[in-house]
Parts: sequence; structure tokens; C-alpha cells
Amino acid sequence: MPRQLGELEDAVMTRVWQWNRPVTVREVLEDLQQERSIAYTTVMTVMDNLHQKGWVRREVDGRAYRYTAVSTRAAYSAALMNEAWSRSDNPAAALVAFFGMMSAEQREALRDAMRIVVPALPEDEVPPAGEAVDEAADEATEAADGAESEAGR
Repeated sequence: MPRQLGELEDAVMTRVWQWNRPVTVREVLEDLQQERSIAYTTVMTVMDNLHQKGWVRREVDGRAYRYTAVSTRAAYSAALMNEAWSRSDNPAAALVAFFGMMSAEQREALRDAMRIVVPALPEDEVPPAGEAVDEAADEATEAADGAESEAGR
């Protein structure tokens, strides 16, 4: 499983993902310098580290390399979520808590994703994301309140 990218690694990968094309150290450097002071060798080292870790592939272009993302940001985010979820001693409770933290927009995105992942499920069998999440959040809150009451006795 992937470990979370460091701050500078994430800043570099954000550009590689956004541009979605082979990039040079110089291009990334110039863009990063718009928001911070940073040396060419620092960016070169970070990009080399990302290559060694398997986040980017590189091809020789003259005297430099061009770097391309091996995976998407969405796949990276999904892997981090999966890792966090798999570390839980109660995955169902972790999901309920996670769903309870979601905004209405995030719940709608979840519903859209479920339509893609489970396309054979008829629309009338998929509860509105907000209702399902709200019910799960209510249950999680009730369970937490019950646990607190038990602990206070």
C-alpha cells in the first residue's frame, strides 16, 4: 500500500497530475517558484525519489528527463482511503463515521459512484445517498451515545 506523499512530493505530483503530460524538472521548478523559493536540485531530487518509489516513470529527452505519472490522483486517494479503512478494527463503524462526515455534495458523488460500480442495481433499489448516510450517521451517533451512557454508569 502507498504511504502518504510528503508536502513537497504532493506539490510536485499535483502538477504532474494536473498537466497530464510528460514534464521536466525545469517546468515543475518554474511553477513551484511562483509560490515558494526552491532550488532546481531540490525539485530534481524529489522527482528522482518519486521515480524510485514508482509514482512517476521517466524518459530521457536530450540531457534531461521527462516524467509522467504512473497512476492518477484518484487512484492514489482511493489507495489511501482503502489503507486507512483496512487498518480499522471495525471497518463498518469506520465507514459509518466517514459517511457521517460527508457534505451533501460528497454524498451525491458517492451515490453517482455507486451507480457506476453497481450498474445492474435498479434505481429504485438504491436509496438516496443522503438518506442512507443520514440514517447510518444517526445510528452511529446513537451507538456512541449509548456507549458513553454505559461508561458513565
